[in-house]
Amino acid sequence: MSSYLKDYQVVVVGAGHAGCEAALAAARMGCTTLLLTIGLDTVAQMSCNPSIGGLAKGHLVHEIDALGGEMGLNIDATGIQFRRLNMRKGPAVRAARAQADRMAYSARMKNIIEKEPLLDLKQGLVDELMVKENRVVGVKTREGLSFYGMTVVLTTGTFMRGLIHVGLKNYAGGRAGEPSAEGISSSLGALGLRLGRLKTGTPARLSARSIDFSKLERQPGDRVIKPFSFMTDKIERKQVDCFIAETNETTHQIIRDNLDKSPLFAGVIEGMGPRYCPSIEDKVVRFPDKKSHQSFIEPEGIKGSEMYPSGLSTSLPADVQLAYFRSMTGFERVEIMRPGYAIEYDFVEPMQLRATLETRAVAGLFHAGQINGTSGYEEAAGQGLLAGINAAHQCQEKESVIIGRDEGYLGVMVDDLITQPTIDPYRMFTSRSEYRLLLREDNADQRLTELGRKIGLVSDARWERYLEKQKQVGAATQIIKTKAITSADKEIVDRFDLGALKSGVSLELLLRRPEITIKQIKEICPELGLFLPQALEQVEIAVKYEGYIKRQLEQVERYREQEDIKLPDDIDYAVIPSISTEVREKLKKIRPISLGQAGRIQGVTPAAIAVIQIYLRKKYHV
Repeated sequence: MSSYLKDYQVVVVGAGHAGCEAALAAARMGCTTLLLTIGLDTVAQMSCNPSIGGLAKGHLVHEIDALGGEMGLNIDATGIQFRRLNMRKGPAVRAARAQADRMAYSARMKNIIEKEPLLDLKQGLVDELMVKENRVVGVKTREGLSFYGMTVVLTTGTFMRGLIHVGLKNYAGGRAGEPSAEGISSSLGALGLRLGRLKTGTPARLSARSIDFSKLERQPGDRVIKPFSFMTDKIERKQVDCFIAETNETTHQIIRDNLDKSPLFAGVIEGMGPRYCPSIEDKVVRFPDKKSHQSFIEPEGIKGSEMYPSGLSTSLPADVQLAYFRSMTGFERVEIMRPGYAIEYDFVEPMQLRATLETRAVAGLFHAGQINGTSGYEEAAGQGLLAGINAAHQCQEKESVIIGRDEGYLGVMVDDLITQPTIDPYRMFTSRSEYRLLLREDNADQRLTELGRKIGLVSDARWERYLEKQKQVGAATQIIKTKAITSADKEIVDRFDLGALKSGVSLELLLRRPEITIKQIKEICPELGLFLPQALEQVEIAVKYEGYIKRQLEQVERYREQEDIKLPDDIDYAVIPSISTEVREKLKKIRPISLGQAGRIQGVTPAAIAVIQIYLRKKYHV
């Protein structure tokens, strides 16, 4: 084993969505950084659906962008269909989603990484961690090289002892066509970390020229596109349509007839799959009365012919996949370009992590992405960004960055991971946040840009744009509060059916009416035409949901009361009286950082929290 003649401050293992964000963050914060990947041609690979965003996931992308991450900019530059979801619902659950040109997305991210001055991108399969005196000092690769670093961020995706299943055949692989990482699991286990096994899957890729699109329902994107990044002014890339297809009873019968060939039902697969993204055979079994299942047929790029049939992931044999696809309308002559498959992989139970995503067992070792039992590009990228920030700060002897549940979905995700057991791959939903009206996509910059600036990830240009938007929000708010409609404004009174006005009505009160929009207000108040649409959106939401927002802010204040009660690192739960053995063991294992976090651990009762609070007063005078 030879040593590479260059030491790094941060070594990132894996160049998926978590690894890219971790490496870019660390390098941009001034740390010499190494990004190691099994294959240089698969940087930011979209292994499953080539899309970014969606319900709650879009919130994560906006937060990553507000902190100075790259994902939002990357999808804006390579997206080929953009859609806003839930637009008929309240602002808390509205979300952005974009279909990506898969190859372009990967190529652009790789280019960004290669241009980053303090960041080296190298190919190598890591099979061992180097640890000295309970602190990570680097990694060893299968190729026989050692790379030394002050901190290491593991973002291994599905590669740790990855096992691919197609029917009852299986073979080692981290993704189809790529090797698995066999040694790293043993290395982690030897360090005392508890590992588990999870499963995910992907559908077949279909040839576009073999599909009769005239028989499918066309689904265009939005005519007016709202970008993901607060820095993107306009989407320049050519846009395409997606399509909607349906399975049918014949499809379902083919699947039922071949369940004995499914590793999922034959007991071959050990790992638990994603609850909210089941395979098509799982859907057919779980919902026997459902006559059809919808699938969005989405292009993987502008130039290629591969189509992605969402919702149809499978582990059935390739010939069965072909048979059930050809039973669907529009797919009578379809050709499969790549068969779908299921993959099992190792993960490290995330309750062994600190809120910084550093492992408790090994100092300087951080985990992000699917190694933490999560699913999704967006969840991975968010963890990668936070792990990269904290790894860099540890090298620079700076304070850790922890985002609260009241500050972002990033904070909700990390808090969930380190306090709740992982039963199946974790996926973000808006329902996971108790403060979702405060944690909207549109105000992610207001919540997190100042933090991004403080840690050195927000550029001067981004900061100036943020300040200008804030200035406009304030000015527009002042106008609608002070400008009023009176009886003299007869045309406006008639237009909005205001009746007889004795003392007039402010634009703010007018905007509070459910049927009136900021666009209508702008039509009668030309001064508002000078402001950015994003600023006016903030004003509209603040006015229309003022009462709800005020109540959630009051909830946050109560939440912070317990979050502000910190639990000392040296607290000995063994000596605290009147708490159960189960609660004691969970607290010792997770070691929460605050009384509030302790209360969110499954099985820790309100009574136990009250006892701990009394103990803190007596012992630590808290």
